[in-house]
Amino acid sequence: MKNGRVTATPRTRARSFDTAAALYAAYRPGYPNGLFAAIEELSGRGLAGARVADVGAGTGIATGLLHARGAEVVAVEPGDAMAAEFRRAHPRIPIVRGDGDRLPLVTAGFDLVTYAQAWHWTDPRRSLPEARRVLRPGGALALWWNDVDTAVPWIAEQDERIRTFFQVDAADVVTARNLPAEPALTTREVRWSRRVPLDAHLANHASHSAFLVLGPDGTREFMDAERARLNSLFPDGMVEEHYVVTLGLAVFTA
Repeated sequence: MKNGRVTATPRTRARSFDTAAALYAAYRPGYPNGLFAAIEELSGRGLAGARVADVGAGTGIATGLLHARGAEVVAVEPGDAMAAEFRRAHPRIPIVRGDGDRLPLVTAGFDLVTYAQAWHWTDPRRSLPEARRVLRPGGALALWWNDVDTAVPWIAEQDERIRTFFQVDAADVVTARNLPAEPALTTREVRWSRRVPLDAHLANHASHSAFLVLGPDGTREFMDAERARLNSLFPDGMVEEHYVVTLGLAVFTA
């Protein structure tokens, strides 16, 4: 990092999660039921019995929830430590090593390909054709991100502090997601929240790639300042985190 700005390459940031896989597994938020209901509605089919490839599966947060809804899921994950955490959490769900740019999956074998906060680590010039290849006719590609809900004032203030610290803005984040222009994605937003201890809230932030690349000293300094600010807002030590899941989904008819 230089002058607060993260200068690591996207590949370095993507692979930084292997340095903190246990932290990621323990503190990252899950996803609300409304997300999966929206996927079923927009794709035109239920998840129960659907053949799903969850790409960039990480420790299996989304994979496990898809499996719980009855999907036959195969996870794809490039990171050694993340895959190890996945196997510990989901020993009965198959996982293969690879990434979205080179899917190690059979052609026309899946009803749904999902990217839970992982599409931005791919090269869409490769990952989009790969998704088309492994999907059956009528299959769908679903991309989603769990964003903090900046309609909540204290979250907006914290988000601004983080963006200022790393010298990024909202436009940078949207651009970096590399959303495909074609096919057009049908979008849906789902709001939800969870209540967690303050330390868990800070650990969740520390599991993001920008902080992982920054390193422990700089991260600790930032989080200590955040703890001091939030202690006065949440004197009982419990934080109500608010999120907006942004879903984009496209159905491929051929």
